Amino acid sequence: MKVLLCGATGMVGQGVLRECLRAEDVARVVTVGRAATSIRHPRLQEIQRSDLLDYRPLEAELTGFDACFFCLGVSSVGMTQADYTRLTYDLTLAAAQTLSRLNPQMTFVYVSGAGTDASERGRSMWARVKGRTENALQRLPFRAVFLFRPGAIQPLHGAISKTPAVRFAYALSRPVMPLLRRLMPGWVLTTEVVGQAMLAAARFGQGRAILESPDIDALAKGRWRPR
Repeated sequence: MKVLLCGATGMVGQGVLRECLRAEDVARVVTVGRAATSIRHPRLQEIQRSDLLDYRPLEAELTGFDACFFCLGVSSVGMTQADYTRLTYDLTLAAAQTLSRLNPQMTFVYVSGAGTDASERGRSMWARVKGRTENALQRLPFRAVFLFRPGAIQPLHGAISKTPAVRFAYALSRPVMPLLRRLMPGWVLTTEVVGQAMLAAARFGQGRAILESPDIDALAKGRWRPR
């Protein structure tokens, strides 16, 4: 399996990259992002690009993929709707529209968020924008589209957020995260579980599905299959 990973330097992306490189059936991983990771691996290729709204110069390098794991995302805190839309909807669709044309047999897995508003009419700005993004992705001619809506995610194996406020929040919650996972199995995920679930979705490779946290956990553990 050949995997394209967008957002490998973010907290979730770091965890997903680790699981991809550990998976025996992943022959190659190509990352696309503004910054490079610090990882060196014979199956890893990194593409750095400052403009992630225009993939035309990269098209020759974006063919032949079985799956795309799209982990790029920003916090909406302090952002206008226009700015958040550009960095969420526009950024995602720029990649997805190009990839669906070049790789129609691809499985596209998108990290959305718990509380996303598929109606696009709710009060929460970020939820409306995420819902619009999800809806647009489901209309693209991929072989399969999976929309992950995680809530709390425990970073493991050195994965850290690039956002200071998020790092601070996770530092405060670190002592109780293992307890929360025991008390609410399936609702508090880990970066490891998210990565394993993405690989499971890519292996299944068909259908359209919205996955909440318990679904993601079950998929990673082999207890759930996309319909």
